[in-house]
Amino acid sequence: MRKRTLYSTVVKKASLKQEVYIKTYDAFERFRKETLDLSTGYQQQNRKMKFPVPFEFTDGGQFWFELKFGSDILIFFMHSNVFELPRDHEVMKTSYIKENKTRSYCGIIHIFNFLADSFKYDRINDVGYLIGRVFINRENHYFIEGKHEIGLLYNNFNTARLNHTAIQSIIHSSILYTVNFDLLTPPFDNIKEVSMQDMKTVMDAMQIRTGKRLGFRFQADKVENGKRE
Repeated sequence: MRKRTLYSTVVKKASLKQEVYIKTYDAFERFRKETLDLSTGYQQQNRKMKFPVPFEFTDGGQFWFELKFGSDILIFFMHSNVFELPRDHEVMKTSYIKENKTRSYCGIIHIFNFLADSFKYDRINDVGYLIGRVFINRENHYFIEGKHEIGLLYNNFNTARLNHTAIQSIIHSSILYTVNFDLLTPPFDNIKEVSMQDMKTVMDAMQIRTGKRLGFRFQADKVENGKRE
């Protein structure tokens, strides 16, 4: 391979990834602003509540921020790298990608749900859940992988643009899904035996593992008798 061809290949791929990164970071900043505005609006409307319910925005730095509401926390995290979608992904079968393969390179914004008490009491064994991730390409088109209340059909990738309305909808849907995603009692057999060390640890930092679902699966909820668990 000639040097000129080599240089051209490197520059072309790097430029593509840089373009995707810029679009993703711009989207992430819009997510950050919308979440902050949502928190500010809540504070203004609920100043005189008899029993205040938290709805607080925390800026964690360049690649993450969080929203605490009630007993939950949503963490929005942007990965600093750009990814190509795997060949067997449903999106790769669409005409939108087949027409231009560079559209399959995406940045990702993850949305995680944790219990607020996990951070308050430093319960490092507690688990959080990925409830959705937003994929954004260089054309500012997007799709979502996540729970069905949040997810977007893959075949909309060719038309779905990440504008203000879409960002607002994703944030609102994430909050509503989290509010309705209730904490369940863990199975009795999982906690019937506790060592002295565990008990001492519990007294100090509440280390018994807590999560909203035990055996939660991101890809799909388990279905029994036609009902989603």
